[in-house]
Amino acid sequence: MNFRFSFFILGLTAAVVSAEQSIDRQSLVQRHNVHINSIDGYTPLSVGNGGFAFTVDATGLQTFPEPYRKNGIPIETLSRWAWVSEDNPEGYKLSDANEDFIHPDGSVLGYPTRSSTPAGQWMRRNPRPHPLGQIALDWNRPLTIADIKDIDQTLDLWHGVINSHYKLNGTPVDVKTACMPGEDTVLIRIESDLIASGALGIRLAFPRGHDITVKNTPGFDWTHPELHLSKRIGQKQILRFVNGLEYYVSLNLPAETTDTPHTFTIHANPGERVLELAVNFAPDPQIICADFDLPESHWSEFWKKSAAADFAGSSNPLADKLENRIILSQYLTAIQMAGDVPPQESGLTCNTWYGKHHTEMIWWHAAHFPLWGHPELLERNLNWYVSRLPEARTLAASRNLNGARWAKMVGPDMRESPGGNPLIAWNQPHPIYLSELLYRSSPTEATIEQYGDLVQATAECLASMLWLAPERNEYVLGPPLWIVQEIHDRAASQNPAFELAYWRWTLQLAQQWRERRGLERETLWDDIIRRIAPIPQKDGKYVALESIPDTWDNIDSRHDHPGMLMALGMIPLTASVDLPTMNRTLDAVLAYWDWETKIWGWDYPMIAMTATRLGRPDDAIDVLLRDGPNNRYLANGHCPVRPLNDPEKSCYDVAVYLPANGSFLSAVSLMLGGWDECETEFPGFPKDGTWQIKAEGWTPLP
Repeated sequence: MNFRFSFFILGLTAAVVSAEQSIDRQSLVQRHNVHINSIDGYTPLSVGNGGFAFTVDATGLQTFPEPYRKNGIPIETLSRWAWVSEDNPEGYKLSDANEDFIHPDGSVLGYPTRSSTPAGQWMRRNPRPHPLGQIALDWNRPLTIADIKDIDQTLDLWHGVINSHYKLNGTPVDVKTACMPGEDTVLIRIESDLIASGALGIRLAFPRGHDITVKNTPGFDWTHPELHLSKRIGQKQILRFVNGLEYYVSLNLPAETTDTPHTFTIHANPGERVLELAVNFAPDPQIICADFDLPESHWSEFWKKSAAADFAGSSNPLADKLENRIILSQYLTAIQMAGDVPPQESGLTCNTWYGKHHTEMIWWHAAHFPLWGHPELLERNLNWYVSRLPEARTLAASRNLNGARWAKMVGPDMRESPGGNPLIAWNQPHPIYLSELLYRSSPTEATIEQYGDLVQATAECLASMLWLAPERNEYVLGPPLWIVQEIHDRAASQNPAFELAYWRWTLQLAQQWRERRGLERETLWDDIIRRIAPIPQKDGKYVALESIPDTWDNIDSRHDHPGMLMALGMIPLTASVDLPTMNRTLDAVLAYWDWETKIWGWDYPMIAMTATRLGRPDDAIDVLLRDGPNNRYLANGHCPVRPLNDPEKSCYDVAVYLPANGSFLSAVSLMLGGWDECETEFPGFPKDGTWQIKAEGWTPLP
């Protein structure tokens, strides 16, 4: 059933929505504007354009970074084009971190898994994203938090603007903050009598970088000012050079040097109450102006184009929570998850895992974009994969594989990072699935031309990663292997449940892509589809691994991701899955999984997708919105990760975790829009009379 531009109210007959009856998008979005009334380290707000973001405190700028970094979410300025690498005097190579593993055919191959060695550490933390600069209030004396009173700050989601109102030393200050949609430019407008008197201005400061000793959420390194350069060129440009990275900070107003290294100030002309500043960060100098009309029109068009769901009139107490999480997740993923290099798991808010892109997360990061009406944002991510095909082919050849092998933890050059990463496999099929979502959004020859080679090379590697075991006459996967559930012995793991189902389904998709290109089907792929090992099960339930089938016998095997459920949910029903067995498996996960020891924000939506495809909407809603570990969303829409195994610790292990938001949107899309052959209206919502839903703009999943 096609749900595009349709609208349903549960309990009533479905009806097509006319233009006059469509959802009031502005009202829907703006009732979830974020309001802040204090300097709270857990609720900074951000503006951005997908590849660049600027995060602010309650002043509308980055005036008080410490309470945010120490106790909550950092406030930074980040992009996906600015990367640095420290010197490598030892000449470390990736192979220096190698460890030998035995394959099923008896062959031995080295993989760079030794991350704790000097070579492994250097390779993990280089290259890494560089913080572009700090933009703060500049007062005629040092500012303290106590100086800021009567805070009233709003993120206007419809216009993509942060409006901040407060009193500084008793004098009103109004700040407007936005980001240009097509360039990495922050727009700032400050109005106050303090501006007119010259007492208040703006300060630009540039750290040396991040503290490289910290993997997740590092602070700034303000040491050794002599080791980087901040040079004013003329009055309106600053040249930055640090660790091989050169970039320019271009302004629409003159900047003044100060006695503090790497620090500049900007003030209005004498007597002017308004300071309107545009600050651009780019590899080349730019000529810019401050124009708030462009971001405001961009965001109103974004929301008009988006798929929408309105739950007004529902009596279910979860309705407002669901609607709020939808709107804020759409905003956060749009401003942080579509840059020149695909995102890190903390987006453009702060660095985690040294800023690397984790390719197994790309589905959770970006699959929702075309489902919610924005295929262009997925295209930005997937086009990077197209551009990195040569590197992926080289990696495949080095592992005696065909086609293109996608490294797991990578920087802009697709160079692998040491650790368990090289043995993760479930990242490999993602480009095929994501290409299919783009084709469904635009089933044209141009789409086939753009992504056809990506699908082909990815599938060739998928096929060559399997081994035909003669004693069982089946294709097996691994060892070595690190499965979705990252707790099992990598040297012994063979035939994980989800990966087997995912291999089979994406190879079928790849065959369809060959047929669309006028090519014959690959004989080997069809043979694999027929003879790939079955999903492992024990006692009537699916288990994580055939080689270690103790999922339901050993509590220590029941934490981290319950990946066996992904064999139906993230992907559609295939011949690999038995529905009664999957139902029993879902029952067991809901009843016996060790949620407290280790669980992640994307696990809840993933489980909800399985429940939805099994026709269990009550379970889908319950698990999606339950108040559980790492499924607690903050007022600004973020879902941080608490310190694993330490629930009492006040700070977060990962301050921002955007796979939670992205997976949440994918789950809701399935729950509302359904999938091919689904004939149930809103299949993820109970038919209990408590839900009233208006929805439009949907494209069903496969």
